Amino acid sequence: MINPSDSNIFSLASVGSYLDALSSITHEMTLKERSNLIFLDRCLHEQWGLGQNVLLNWCPTESGIDLLVVPHYSVAGYASESARPLSDGGGNRNGRLSEEFFQALLAGQRRLDSAQFAKVARLLGVGATALPLRDSVVANEAQQRIIEKMVKRYSISYVPDRAVALFDIVGFSLLSPFEQMTQLNSLSYSMNSAQSKLMSKRIGIDFARSTAGDGFYVWNRDLTLDANVNLYQFMQLVLADNAIARRKAQHNVVPELRACFHVGSSYEFHQSEGLNPTLYNYIVGDVTIDLARMIDHALPGQILVGEFRARMPTVDKPPGEFETLDAIDFVLRATRSLAQLEGIMLSGEYVDSIKCYLTGSRLENGEFSVRRMIIDDKHGISRNVYNAKANIYRQNAQPILLGIEDRILSNLHSSIQRSEHVVRPLQV
Repeated sequence: MINPSDSNIFSLASVGSYLDALSSITHEMTLKERSNLIFLDRCLHEQWGLGQNVLLNWCPTESGIDLLVVPHYSVAGYASESARPLSDGGGNRNGRLSEEFFQALLAGQRRLDSAQFAKVARLLGVGATALPLRDSVVANEAQQRIIEKMVKRYSISYVPDRAVALFDIVGFSLLSPFEQMTQLNSLSYSMNSAQSKLMSKRIGIDFARSTAGDGFYVWNRDLTLDANVNLYQFMQLVLADNAIARRKAQHNVVPELRACFHVGSSYEFHQSEGLNPTLYNYIVGDVTIDLARMIDHALPGQILVGEFRARMPTVDKPPGEFETLDAIDFVLRATRSLAQLEGIMLSGEYVDSIKCYLTGSRLENGEFSVRRMIIDDKHGISRNVYNAKANIYRQNAQPILLGIEDRILSNLHSSIQRSEHVVRPLQV
């Protein structure tokens, strides 16, 4: 009988998508099939070399699988301008490996058919690493789905459009270590509470988080449009729980927050913990850089939404179809979906309704515009952002008003958020 402790992937517990996928498949597997994967996990760990190498792609073979393994330091070199020229397969040099090519390689499925595998190996100038298995996986789709997850754990992934929220504690560096600890713990509780409330409404979520020192980055492992909308709702509930806690707190234990939401590209990776990659993924990329720059210029209590235009997969359309939304259209979509949160409990009171919107000025016809603002960072790079608000109305309690009103921003004449101008009327 197999001892589960023989394999890292079967012995550790996680709520992340990696082990969720494993547990949903492996419980129906035979002992022989599980043994095959345990043996493969050992082989992949050896090829990973404690983080020295990255496992890029794989292909099932009659005797096991073939792997493309490259040193971690060569990943950037493949996409650099100094990378060697490409070959079209006939010996003709016709260009260089581009960053776009490598991003496409990291963004797609890692399992390739034999022709695709041979072509990628030729372009990269890497030989295949053969891993013989005890049993072939060519005809075993269940094992192949798990192998896909296993290979990604020892690799890097690129996501072109990922929604991320950033929560930042105002004045964190001025706090004592004890106050920093208590405020981070308070924010963490608000996040857990918000996630619990979403789950109580049967809203599917698979959130991940990483520390930003004085706050947290939060993202949904699911990349669909609905998942991104759920993340936006999650941000509002976190801020609402925090606002209620601040009203009740008698000491400096509950943080004052500011928050940003943005959609952009990111790379995913698994950091090493001990001698193994973690089961939780981490992200870094344009989206985290933009959020860090945005939060630097956000006022206490403010909510900023970055300007973006992103392709998001949809669950109500055929697989492979996407819907392209900009920031304004996305917030409108989030506003329409807020009805599903009606009836949740916040501080013992039922929520009647939630209204979230991007702020602007009143037009002559009585409608409101959306105002775009420009922020300049210390590197001289300008970014377009929108000011967001959320009003949460509860039974037998005062409403919770999140964010800063547009008229207040206009009166501040802030040099940080400058050159305001009307974008377009807001029509819900």
